[in-house]
Amino acid sequence: MLSLEQARKWLEALTAVYTRQKEYLTELDSAIGDADHGVNMARGFSAVADEVQKQNPQTISALMKLVSMTLIRTVGGASGPLYGTFFLRFSQATDGKDALSTSDVLHALDEGVKGILQRGKAQVGDKTMVDAWTPAMKRLNELASSDMPLSEIMQNVTKAAEEGMLSTIPLVAKRGRASYLGERSKDHQDPGATSTVYMLQAAADTW
Repeated sequence: MLSLEQARKWLEALTAVYTRQKEYLTELDSAIGDADHGVNMARGFSAVADEVQKQNPQTISALMKLVSMTLIRTVGGASGPLYGTFFLRFSQATDGKDALSTSDVLHALDEGVKGILQRGKAQVGDKTMVDAWTPAMKRLNELASSDMPLSEIMQNVTKAAEEGMLSTIPLVAKRGRASYLGERSKDHQDPGATSTVYMLQAAADTW
């Protein structure tokens, strides 16, 4: 079961990893975007940490809704609305549950990614975070009926996301600011796919 405390530890891990990787994510984004992805993610999850401490939500659903609202308010570019939608859909999928079974977690993640797809309209091959999320969710669905512990499932899911992230390097971007560069967007790793891998790895480490 995933407890409220474990969910909070996930968010703490996200604050730490996005702070630690701020310069790297910004470096990736400087090649094909607005050079602000790392700064935005670090600022957003720092604000999440502050809001969680102030408001101290008492359910996983309330916690994830708070994350959603904070990211939408504080993260610029496409990432704020996309990750905000992910956490909002996660919140809605966990409403009324004190703790989450493995199947609850998998359903919530699936709903969150559906939100990203609906909001962003991107597809695999467009050189976006979807290139990491889609293989991750494929692996998640393959393992959903297994007896693996949740942490082990998430390690496998993270590995699939990492493969998807690396697949963005040779792609020509078809969505977002990077698409303006055309062929010049090739040979660069997508920053959104990279921050997705960090998000899933933090879940694997804390769940």
